[in-house]
Amino acid sequence: MTRFVSSSLALAAALTFTLTACGGGDDKGSAPPTPAPSVPSTPTSTPPEAVHATTDPATGLVVRTEADLTKALLELSDLPAGFSREDEEPDDGSKPFSTPSSRCKTLVKYLNATEAPGSKATVSRSFSGGQEGPYIDFGFDALGSVEKVASLREKYADAVASCPKISLRAEGEGSTTMQVDELTAPKYGTEPFAFRLMGVSGPKRGLEFTALITGVNDVVLSVSVLAGDETVLEAAAEAAATKAQAVLKPAT
Repeated sequence: MTRFVSSSLALAAALTFTLTACGGGDDKGSAPPTPAPSVPSTPTSTPPEAVHATTDPATGLVVRTEADLTKALLELSDLPAGFSREDEEPDDGSKPFSTPSSRCKTLVKYLNATEAPGSKATVSRSFSGGQEGPYIDFGFDALGSVEKVASLREKYADAVASCPKISLRAEGEGSTTMQVDELTAPKYGTEPFAFRLMGVSGPKRGLEFTALITGVNDVVLSVSVLAGDETVLEAAAEAAATKAQAVLKPAT
C-alpha cells in the first residue's frame, strides 16, 4: 500500500538514494546523468470514461470503490517516453518519520500513514523517470464528502505550519533532519496545498521531497515527487487533476 502523500516508492528511493544522486557527491569521473523526462501538462491518451458516484442514503456519504478510483489514475501512456511504472510494494509497517516535538506529531502521523485519515477507499500508482528520478506517486482517497476533504486539507496545512523539522531514518543509517516548508501550490483541484521536505543534516542531506494534496469533489488527490523540482510537481499535478476531474464526477 502506498503511503498517504509520503509514498512508499518515494521513501524507498529516499532510503537508497546515493549522496551523489542527491547532489552531495563529487565524482568528476562519472558520466553526466541522462536528463530526466518531463511530465506532460495534460494526459495524451484517449479521453477517459467518466464515473458517477452514488450516495449512501443511510449516511449521506458519497460511495466510491477502489475500481472507480483506479480509473482516474494516470497510466504509463499518459506520461512521456522515459518513464516506467513501479511495482507496488507491500506495506511493511515501518514508520520512517519521527519527532520529539509535540508540535510535529500530527504531521509525522500523516507522513507515516498508509492512507488518508477517514479514507473509505484508497488507490495509488507510482512512476520513475530513471535511476536519478524524478520519482512520482499519485494517489486517491475517497472521504465521502466535499466537507471531509476540506477538513483534512486544513488539518494537513496546520500540521505543516506547526512543524519546522522532522527526522527521517533509513535502515542501517542514522537520522536525517528534514526541514519542512509550505510551497505555493499548483492551482489544480479544490483548495490545493503543497509542501517540501528538505534534508538539512545527516546522511540524506540535500534530499528534496515535494508533495501536493487537493480536492476532486469528495476525493483527495495526492501527488508526491522525489528528485524533481517544483516544475515537475506542477506538471504532474496538472496531469493528475485534469484526468481526475474528467473521471470522478459528483454523486448523482
